[in-house]
Amino acid sequence: MLRGGNLHRFANPGQFLRLAARVQPWLTWSAVLALAVALPWALLLSPPDWQQGETVRILYIHVPMAWLAMGGYLGLAIGSAMALVWRHPLADLACRELSPVGAAVTALCLATGSLWGKPMWGTWWVWDARLTSVLVLFFLWLGHAALVRAFDDAERGARMGAILALIGAVNLPVVKFSVDWWNTLHQPASVTRINAPGLHVDILYPLLACALGFSLAFAALVLARTRAAVMERRIRALQLAAARRADQG
Repeated sequence: MLRGGNLHRFANPGQFLRLAARVQPWLTWSAVLALAVALPWALLLSPPDWQQGETVRILYIHVPMAWLAMGGYLGLAIGSAMALVWRHPLADLACRELSPVGAAVTALCLATGSLWGKPMWGTWWVWDARLTSVLVLFFLWLGHAALVRAFDDAERGARMGAILALIGAVNLPVVKFSVDWWNTLHQPASVTRINAPGLHVDILYPLLACALGFSLAFAALVLARTRAAVMERRIRALQLAAARRADQG
């Protein structure tokens, strides 16, 4: 079992930068190649749905964004817990750089959901449990991104943001199970059902390919932002040290 000291060893900024420098190109190019295959397959080559017609193509963007919005927030909550409990050196920075990306994918989830809802439901928006809980998730992402940047003391901002992230995690089960707990317009899960997926393989496979590509792109973007934040912090520390030496000299 990893103890706090081991976690700190794995989170050493120098080791992180060396590892990230090796992983980043592979992650980025994997995302590019996956999306280069997945998006034409989904948006151009896959057949229209027998009920939804061509509108089903919106779901190739909407569903992966929904998964990333929830999975990313779970990662934010885990990183926040690590930052609060173990004072993980990189956890605060990673969470700080994760929240704007999470807010962006949640916004895309809401926007594409509205585009799909208009022809399917006859309205851009309804205040049902699934849509409302995802909107709350979007505000939680925005709240974290704003809160960690709202204080002159970066450590205090990170701590407040971590507390908000952990409190907001109670919304994740609501998002996931809202269609089962309440009567909503939003359809229940089609891909993750235990008995069998509710989608034909001609739609399921390109959907999963898009999910893989967008997940790789999400990870690559968060990693790149975290690398840049670590390097920026190191540069500022060097500048501060140089200024102190100059004052002493």
